[in-house]
Amino acid sequence: MEVLTESADGTERFYCGPVGTAMWIVLRQHDGDVAAAANVLAGLWDTAPANALADLEIWVDEMRDAGLVRSEPGP
Repeated sequence: MEVLTESADGTERFYCGPVGTAMWIVLRQHDGDVAAAANVLAGLWDTAPANALADLEIWVDEMRDAGLVRSEPGP
């Protein structure tokens, strides 16, 4: 997957391999709910939900640092 973002320096490209792509898709399917997305990923990857959540939170932090996602307060 390739994600594009605009910055002061122009268009930046970010590439995600299969794991990052799966995280992106599941996170979008769950409207940004990291816990819900992690539970789905845990089932797909046959791992503990806590492990999937830790990995997903690290990835989301990296995506936030790159300006590709943002934190918003829940309802």
